[in-house]
Amino acid sequence: MPGYLTTHVLDTAKGCPAQGLEIQLFAIEGENRRLIRTLKTNDDGRTDEQILPETEFATGTYELVFHAGAYLDASGVAPETPRFLDVIPLRFGMSEQAHYHVPLLLSPFGYSTYRGS
Repeated sequence: MPGYLTTHVLDTAKGCPAQGLEIQLFAIEGENRRLIRTLKTNDDGRTDEQILPETEFATGTYELVFHAGAYLDASGVAPETPRFLDVIPLRFGMSEQAHYHVPLLLSPFGYSTYRGS
């Protein structure tokens, strides 16, 4: 089975998908981070394309960076200075050719993630 990477962002405070949230994917190579792509979530809280498609998939260490602060600002959450959650980096490894799904459950004061399916 070929490997690929997807995500899904849910706004748990509002009980809906997080639309318009910017996500960056980096490959981690030793001490270096290499930007692979930047995408935004659609009205379902997903990206319109796979974050790392089958044609580009390689095992290794990656980092998804979720720009939560900008999303929270745009969605009307009262701003703080500094905002408690602004940029959320999630570093993880992909060790096999498989579908990796790394969702984010987000609220203004907390988040969680897991390896989904």
